[in-house]
Amino acid sequence: QLQLVEAGGGLVQAGGSLRLSCAASGRTFNSYAMGWFRQAPGKEREFVAAISRNGGKTSYADSMKGRFIISRDNAKNTVYLQMNSLKPEDTAVYYCSADQQYSPYSYCSEYGCYKYWGQGTQVTVSS
Repeated sequence: QLQLVEAGGGLVQAGGSLRLSCAASGRTFNSYAMGWFRQAPGKEREFVAAISRNGGKTSYADSMKGRFIISRDNAKNTVYLQMNSLKPEDTAVYYCSADQQYSPYSYCSEYGCYKYWGQGTQVTVSS
């Protein structure tokens, strides 16, 4: 079992920045590609970003490219999401997720790939 705990959400004005973190425990963190998803009220959970086991490969949803940066520190069992130039439409609950991958260079951007999920952290962007 892999436990994931997100932190760093909060209220920020449009144009501001937040850094989310997700601490993992329970199994070998570097066996997992990691992803961030988000869910706004009344909407489906959507892909935000993903990163491979070794951190060498990343992927972003189109609306996040150039604004969000995903990174990981395998020594600290933690994945991060740096969010810049935030917009009111970024308001959502952000979830960290883990997907066991055999290749250190692989990742997945599909919800169904991910077996483990955190409890989520609320991000609210005011206009």
